[in-house]
Amino acid sequence: MNLTYRACKSQIERQSFVSKEDMQQKLDIFLVGDRITQPQYEELTTQLNAA
Repeated sequence: MNLTYRACKSQIERQSFVSKEDMQQKLDIFLVGDRITQPQYEELTTQLNAA
């Protein structure tokens, strides 16, 4: 588990983000930049949408 994934997961769990749209954009950028994997992206996106 990488640091970027853990940081995003923590932010989503604590709901410490500016907006869902902003957090989703960050996840998109991290995916494209190979900072998180596709399965991690899908998990985080699902958690974000449920928050």
